Amino acid sequence: FTLLFFPSAHCPAPSLLFSAGKKLERHRFLFLFLPPLTSPLSCAFITMADEHDLEFESADAGASTTFPRQCSALRKGGFVVVKGRPCKIVEMSTSKTGKHGHAKVHLVATDIFTGKKYEDLSPSTHNMDVPVVNRKEYQLVDISDDGYLSLMDDSGNLKNDVKKPDDLDLVKKLDALFPTPETETNKQKDTNVIILTAMGEEACIDAKEAPKGA
Repeated sequence: FTLLFFPSAHCPAPSLLFSAGKKLERHRFLFLFLPPLTSPLSCAFITMADEHDLEFESADAGASTTFPRQCSALRKGGFVVVKGRPCKIVEMSTSKTGKHGHAKVHLVATDIFTGKKYEDLSPSTHNMDVPVVNRKEYQLVDISDDGYLSLMDDSGNLKNDVKKPDDLDLVKKLDALFPTPETETNKQKDTNVIILTAMGEEACIDAKEAPKGA
């Protein structure tokens, strides 16, 4: 339904509401007449897809960490949840089990945080969960003695809850860019790191020297 709020002194005749076009004719209307106010209120429209429940929540409240996708729509290089873990698809093939069998999708995927390899075989018409993956770049400010990165975003907000990566190659790269402790002969460079977030986990997946003048 559509809720229409009007102060009683300024409410137009209901018949005028239907002259706006055919789109309004598809909704039921509930008219709420408010007491007269000093200044007129503009009409507020709240169109609800569900005619039974009216719920209000912030944009990020209850945001899902995954969404369903049909197996046949998955692609190599994309993401998928296998055995409860957020993974990246590295191999994918489709085959049939027999004359009357359903097509099967065979996936090989690696955990985006641990690198562990997983396999899955599912009917092509079935849905699998796909993780919502976010990638964000931060400026590296410091590395604590217990191995946590001190990061700053573009707005100047600090973040101190991401651990130094376990990947040895990435650790070497990070140490070369941002040695701790800094010495006269081994200076720290302006360094940016890439943080990947999915399903409540996050990790540093790359580091690079910040552009000059950034």
